[in-house]
Amino acid sequence: MDCSSVGTKQLSNVIIRFAGDSGDGIQLTGDRFTGETAFFGNDLATLRDFPAEIRAPSGTLAGVSSFQLHFADHGIHTAGDAPDVLVAMNPAALKANIGDLEAGAEIIVDSDQFKRRTLKKVGYGTNPLEDGSLESYRVHAIPLSSITVEALRGFPISNKDAERAKNMFALGLLCWMYDRPTDSTVEYLRRRFGKRAEIADANVAAFQAGYAFGDTTETFATRYEVRPAHMPDGLYRNVSGNLALCYGLLAGTQKAGIPLFLGAYPITPASDLLHELARHQAQGVRTFQAEDEIAGIAAAIGASFGGHLGVTSTSGPGMSLKAEALGLAIALELPLVVCNVQRAGPSTGMPTKTEQADLLQAMFGRNGESPVPILAPRSPSDCFEIAFEAVRIATKYRTPVVILSDAHLANGSEPWRLPDLNHLPDIQVGFATEPNRGGEFWPYLRDPETLARPWTVPGTSGLEHRIGGLEKLDGKGTISSDPDNHEAMVRVRAAKVAGVAADTPALEVDDPDDCADLLVLGWGSTYGATCAAVRAVRERGGQVAHAHLRHLNPFPANTGDVLGRYRTVLVPELNSGQLLVLIKASFEVHAIGYNRVRGLPFSSAELAAQIEELI
Repeated sequence: MDCSSVGTKQLSNVIIRFAGDSGDGIQLTGDRFTGETAFFGNDLATLRDFPAEIRAPSGTLAGVSSFQLHFADHGIHTAGDAPDVLVAMNPAALKANIGDLEAGAEIIVDSDQFKRRTLKKVGYGTNPLEDGSLESYRVHAIPLSSITVEALRGFPISNKDAERAKNMFALGLLCWMYDRPTDSTVEYLRRRFGKRAEIADANVAAFQAGYAFGDTTETFATRYEVRPAHMPDGLYRNVSGNLALCYGLLAGTQKAGIPLFLGAYPITPASDLLHELARHQAQGVRTFQAEDEIAGIAAAIGASFGGHLGVTSTSGPGMSLKAEALGLAIALELPLVVCNVQRAGPSTGMPTKTEQADLLQAMFGRNGESPVPILAPRSPSDCFEIAFEAVRIATKYRTPVVILSDAHLANGSEPWRLPDLNHLPDIQVGFATEPNRGGEFWPYLRDPETLARPWTVPGTSGLEHRIGGLEKLDGKGTISSDPDNHEAMVRVRAAKVAGVAADTPALEVDDPDDCADLLVLGWGSTYGATCAAVRAVRERGGQVAHAHLRHLNPFPANTGDVLGRYRTVLVPELNSGQLLVLIKASFEVHAIGYNRVRGLPFSSAELAAQIEELI
């Protein structure tokens, strides 16, 4: 087929899902297609879905890994609901994902893998490529494995290694179909496999063979074009939520002029924070891979006592283990940032799946009266802003701060406009260097505005003091069991946290006509789906307002006023209704929940249907 006869169709957006075994390189394939798409200039959002098992049996439903990318010529908020294209490397990948497709979707499968044994393994009685069950889709059954092996026949590698490069063949084909750039992928493969030139050459050749296959085969009569999105001028990069958290912590400590110390124990999906921050010793970062979760937070508290910003990262089960030490940091009134990248629980739960079920744990999961500020990013790039804000609050108010990210944000990615460090607000950290009370140093003598106690570096002459978990005498800091003092300390610590509300942005409301009766109130990673759902409802004539909380404790000072303007408040959450509990306890409003705990983000379509039903 002459490539000049291939038509080009203009699209405003496309949703592509790559799926296969974990060993098929699905995440790498998605990453590279995303990288080329970001370089091209589209707006984009991604969704990764990993098996919970480290190495599930090959060809099984439990072992299916997927990567979904939504890219567009306009601003988007989610990785999309129903894929327009499914690339399935085996029958398990097809069966696990076919239910998400709408009629007319395009399916590209490796037909070499559709054999009696592999079909039986996932419960197919007949071959779906032959039995007519896929008639409502546009199916391209391509022998990806054998074509790739044939394309690499002259390379000094085994047939097994050659077949493993089929993901690069598929990537090349998709890059041809959607007119993606290719140079950076070639450079990436050379760099990634630089120590094994034969593997690098083979992967590059497979990638280029896939592109050439699309250009010469008669299988595809149409190519697709999605033009770059119009975005504000600036320098952009594709960023995941975990990476943005790291950069926000780095930027915050740079602006504060203090070193960053991370004490952490590896745990899915928070381990990337440890991996990334370990690369930044030149920026004054020190990382400590602890023997357990308790040691990680204890070391971070010690670092804060020593004049660093102590940070600890974890996920839900690790947060449970850190609870006692977090209470200690509250009693000590030292800066500390706790990054909880939430996952599905309880216990080990589904460690690679997302959830928002740790909010009440962050609020109340410690003994005694022990409040902390709680922040939640709304998108991968917003993780930078929230981490920076956490550093500001922790150092200004001398308090631990909990960040509630989640697996969806941590592993998802989007274009991020790099901020100018010089334009970020300064974070003033004034260490005590002189006695503050008649020639003495009182470690709990408070700032009248913030109620924060002094922070001093150990070894400063004349400022020696003790710390510990026993209650302190307010001001002087000696151990105290006096009932009245304990009540005063409990109340002053609570007042300090409550005072953060006066120092945070007001809750903003998106209500274009200012006449909606229904307000959708979200938090965390539900932002994207909620924005898309609200937009869809408005396009169909519905009137609905939208607000999103990034500060969860304390709430923004105007929260009650905002909620009181609406007849009904809908609170969508990936839990059983935890923010709803806090809203009902704090404000006299008619609030109802929309809750899912499936380990997956909301689809915008299901949320839009719920909004329209309430309207």
